[in-house]
Amino acid sequence: MYPRELTEPMVADLTEVGFTELKTPAQVDAAFKQTGTVLCVVNSVCGCAAGACRPGVKASLQGEKRPDHLTTVFAGVDNDAVMQARNHFLPYPPSSPSIALLKDGKLVHFLERHHIEGRTAEMIAEHLKTVYSEFC
Repeated sequence: MYPRELTEPMVADLTEVGFTELKTPAQVDAAFKQTGTVLCVVNSVCGCAAGACRPGVKASLQGEKRPDHLTTVFAGVDNDAVMQARNHFLPYPPSSPSIALLKDGKLVHFLERHHIEGRTAEMIAEHLKTVYSEFC
């Protein structure tokens, strides 16, 4: 478990642009059952989360289409919430950071860590904009 003092700026990086932090399994289930599209970022302390994932996700929201709901869980902090989110992401294995898009409660797209690592924020943003065009 990471201390909250360490992760608060990383959480704020997303919540300051409209993401809702999910801290319990019940919050995850309620958020993922919403009608429309739900983007969930599994946040992390790693360098690829800071350098590519979070900036790419934020940049992706500048396009014409975007998800209806923005959510995040933090790996290594809210373990029960992260485990519940990952249950919704099956058959994909646990991965952090990662980015999931659900539509009407069903997983429609998933970016695993290996899709984020080694890519720029711009590449991730463009990929997500394409996904939003299809599902949002």
